[in-house]
Amino acid sequence: MDGQLFDSSRTDNTQPLAYRMRPRNLDEYIGQDHIVGPGRLLRRAIQADQLSSVIFYGPPGTGKTTLARVIANTTKSHFSTINAVLAGVKDLRDEIEAARQRMDLYGTRTILFVDEVHRWNKSQQDALLPWVENGTFILIGATTENPFFEVNAALVSRSRIFQLKGLTDQNLYDIAMQAIHDKERGYGLLDVKFEDGALEHLVQVASGDARSLLNALELAVETTPHDGNTVYISNEVAEESIQRKAVLYDKEGDYHFDVISAFIKSLRGSDPDAALYWLAKMVHAGEDPRFIFRRMMISACEDVGLADPNAIVVVQSDAQAFNMIGMPEGRYHLTHAALYLATAPKSNSALGFFDALRSVEEESQAAEVPNHLRDASRDSKGFGHGQGYMYPHAYRDHWVAQQYLPGELQGKIFYQPGNIGYEKQLADLVNRRREIQLESIDINAFPENLTYSPEDKQRDMWIRRTSEVRSQALESIRTEIFANTEIVRSDRILVLNAGHGLLVWEAFRRTPEGLVAAQVSSDEDRAFVSHRAGELKNWEAPLVVKELSELDADLKFEHIIGRNVFAGKTEEQRKTLLEELKNHILPSTSLVLSETIPGHGSRLSTFVHEGPLRTQLIKAEKKIYSDHEREKLTELIDRYFRIRSTKDMRFSYSRTILPDDVKRWITQTYAPALKLNDNDVEDMVRQLTAILCAAPLEWSASTVLIIA
Repeated sequence: MDGQLFDSSRTDNTQPLAYRMRPRNLDEYIGQDHIVGPGRLLRRAIQADQLSSVIFYGPPGTGKTTLARVIANTTKSHFSTINAVLAGVKDLRDEIEAARQRMDLYGTRTILFVDEVHRWNKSQQDALLPWVENGTFILIGATTENPFFEVNAALVSRSRIFQLKGLTDQNLYDIAMQAIHDKERGYGLLDVKFEDGALEHLVQVASGDARSLLNALELAVETTPHDGNTVYISNEVAEESIQRKAVLYDKEGDYHFDVISAFIKSLRGSDPDAALYWLAKMVHAGEDPRFIFRRMMISACEDVGLADPNAIVVVQSDAQAFNMIGMPEGRYHLTHAALYLATAPKSNSALGFFDALRSVEEESQAAEVPNHLRDASRDSKGFGHGQGYMYPHAYRDHWVAQQYLPGELQGKIFYQPGNIGYEKQLADLVNRRREIQLESIDINAFPENLTYSPEDKQRDMWIRRTSEVRSQALESIRTEIFANTEIVRSDRILVLNAGHGLLVWEAFRRTPEGLVAAQVSSDEDRAFVSHRAGELKNWEAPLVVKELSELDADLKFEHIIGRNVFAGKTEEQRKTLLEELKNHILPSTSLVLSETIPGHGSRLSTFVHEGPLRTQLIKAEKKIYSDHEREKLTELIDRYFRIRSTKDMRFSYSRTILPDDVKRWITQTYAPALKLNDNDVEDMVRQLTAILCAAPLEWSASTVLIIA
C-alpha cells in the first residue's frame, strides 16, 4: 500500500476538487495555527525534518491527512501509508520488513502514516509498538476518536498528540478562495461569481469541514451552466449543493462525553439557556433519556445539594413520570428537571465527604472509635463500651455537646455549609453547635508530643529557615505569575530577563507543543540556560537570545512574562524595550511581570542607629530611591500595554550580609550619590561591615505584580 494515499501521478480533473486542492507544503496549509503556525513545535519539527512519532486527532475535514501529505512532500525519509480500514497485520508486517531493509541497506528512515488508526484493535495496534520503540519507523497516526480512549496507551505514551480543531469560517473562506483562483488545480481559468450570501451559506453549513466545503463548491461549479468562462452561483444552487450536516454526536465517542459535560456544567453554572441547548442537542441525536436523568440526579446532590434539598425529589419525580409517559411528551419532564436544576440555588458542601475520605486514606493507622460511641449491647460490662454517651433526645432541642470524631481528629471540619437557599438557614445553627463542641474539647487530652532542643539545633534550623524562606519567596512570585497567565499547550511564551531559568522551565513544561523564548541579560545567563537546554533537540529547546532583535521579525507571542525586567534601566532604555516588545505581540497577548521596588524594601539606614553614619545613609537614599518609583513604572507600562491589575507582594527573611556585599553597595551606589573620596568610602565600608555582618538581619523586599 506504499504511497497509494498520496499518489500524485493523476493530475487530470477526474480527481475530486478536495483531493486536487490538498496543500503541498506548509505555506499552502490553511488553519490549525495553534499547531503549525510560525514558531510552533510541529512546524519547526517538519521544517527541520526531525519529526518524532505523532498522532493527529480531530473531526473529519480538519486537515489530518492533508498534514500528513505535507510531511510526505517535505521529508527526506521514505514515506509509507496504510489505511487501517483496509489493511491488517500482514500489510503492516510487509511495511515493517521494507522499513528494516531500507535502514539496513541505505540508512534511510521510514515514516509510516496510519490513517484511521483507531480502527485497528488492540492486538493490531500492539504490533506497531516494538518497531516504534526501536526506531524502525516513525509513526504518524490519524484518528477522529480521542486517542487517550481509542488508541493503545503504550502507543500514545510514545507519541505526541496534536488535536486539530474544526476550521473557522475565515479558514473555510480562504480555502474556497484558494480553490477558485488556482489555475492549475482549481477553477482559476473560470470567472466564478457568487450571489450575495451564497458563498457564506456554503461556509456556514460546512461547519468547519474543508472537505465538505470543497465538495459543495465543486458540485455547484460543475452543475451550473457556463456563460463563456463565467459561472454564477446563486443562493438556490448553493443550498442545493450542500446539505445540512448531521449533528456530530456518537453515543460511544468523545463528543458524547463532551456534550453531557457541557450540559452538567451549564446546570452547575445556573445558565438555563445553555442547559436547554445542550439538552436539545442530546435529544436530537437520540441520547438515552435515562442516561440524562441519571446525570441530573447526580447534579441534584453534587451541585444543588442542601441549598435546595427538594431538587433530588423533583428530578426523581420527573424521571418516574418520563418512564410512564415516554417520548415525545416526555421531553417536557426532561426540560422541567433541567430548568429546575439550572435555576436552583447551588451548594457543593456534599464534597466534604471526599475530604473525610482523604483523611481516612491518609491515616497512618486506623483511628479508634471513641469509647462512649462504641456498641454497648455486647460488652459494656467487661470493657465499659458505651459509657459516658449522652443520648441527644434527652436534652433540650434534642442536642448535646459531645465529641463524635476520633481523638486525633478532634476539631477537624469536613462540612462547610453554604450561604444560599435552605442551607443558609442551617449554617448558623451548625456553626454555633460546632463552636460549642470545639470549646468543650478537653485540652489535656491533646498533649504536645513534638519538641526540639534549640541548644542543639539552633544553627541548623536557622540555615534551613533562611534557604526555605527565600526559595518560598521566589516560588510565590513564580506561582503568582503563572496563576495570572492562561496558558494552553501550544502557546508561545517570551520570558524576559530569564536569569538562570526560574520562569523558563515552568513555561517549557506548560507548552509542550508551543515555543519558549528566553531573553537573558548576560553571557553567563545565556550559558546557564543553554547548558540545560543542551539536553534537548535543537528544534524543541527554548530559544535563548540576549537581544530581542535576534528573534524572527514575524514571531509573535501569546504571553510575555518576566521578573525584574526594568531593574537598573533608565527611562529611555525602558521605553526602547517596550517599543521592541510591540513587534512581537498579538492583539490578545498578555503581559505579566514581577518588578522589585527597591525603595519599598530594606535600606541600609534601617539597620544603623542614630549618628553621623545613619545621617549620611539617609541623605544618599533620598537620591538613590524614588518615593514614586512604583507609580512611574506602572504609568510607563500602561502607555504600551493596558494594565488590567496590579498586586503588591512583600517578603521578609533572615539574610547574612557579607563584606563583599557591603563594599559593592557603597562603591557602586552610595558613594556616587554622596560624592565620597576613597578614604571616606573605606571608612564607611569598615563601619557598615562591623554593623551589618555581625549577625543575620531581618531583610525585606517588596515587589509589584503587573498584569496587562
